[in-house]
Amino acid sequence: MTGMATSERVPSRATLIPDLGYERRLWRDGYRFVAGIDEAGRGALAGPVVAAAVILPPDPGLEPLLFGLRDSKQLSAAARETWAIRVREVSLAWGVGFASAEEIDSLGILSATRLAAKRALEALNPQPEHLLLDYLNLPDPPITQTSLVKGDARCYSIAAASILAKTSRDALCEELDHRFPGYGFARNKGYGTAAHLAALARLGPSPIHRRSFRPVADHLMVAR
Repeated sequence: MTGMATSERVPSRATLIPDLGYERRLWRDGYRFVAGIDEAGRGALAGPVVAAAVILPPDPGLEPLLFGLRDSKQLSAAARETWAIRVREVSLAWGVGFASAEEIDSLGILSATRLAAKRALEALNPQPEHLLLDYLNLPDPPITQTSLVKGDARCYSIAAASILAKTSRDALCEELDHRFPGYGFARNKGYGTAAHLAALARLGPSPIHRRSFRPVADHLMVAR
């Protein structure tokens, strides 16, 4: 069970409910430590991309404790914070990794996302034996992996990782809002909202803006 699941016909996200189906099959195949991985902030104009990895205990009886867990995009901010606490409590292991704006500009967003995921995996103890990812593959480390279309809406391990990635990044954006006032990072989380773009035009890019991303690069060219 390795590689991109690109041929799947997947229903719309609104109709999907995550479960432990993928994990159960892997547990039956002898993989005890299965890590779900997801990221947050890939499309933002500022701040890092953040990845999280979560290993749930190999216990099908865990499913009732996860009832109501969804991918981070389907939950309110308050619900995400509540689930972040529960995910940390029930997980066998979890880790969060960051790749900075400078690394994104240097490596490109895909490679930087993989770097953040690698850092999240390095924080896990025990180390995983198989990876479940949300439409991503990791050439390094050489661990068997399954990449799922809309995986965060179909698989509890990936949904749990999406919660930790999103809440960790949001918390950092709150801090960055104090360090770099005027851009509204606490509200927009670095994404290109109208208010953020207006602040970018007024103030110019901050040290944490991604200079390789077009709206930021356009303002840099104007400044020259």
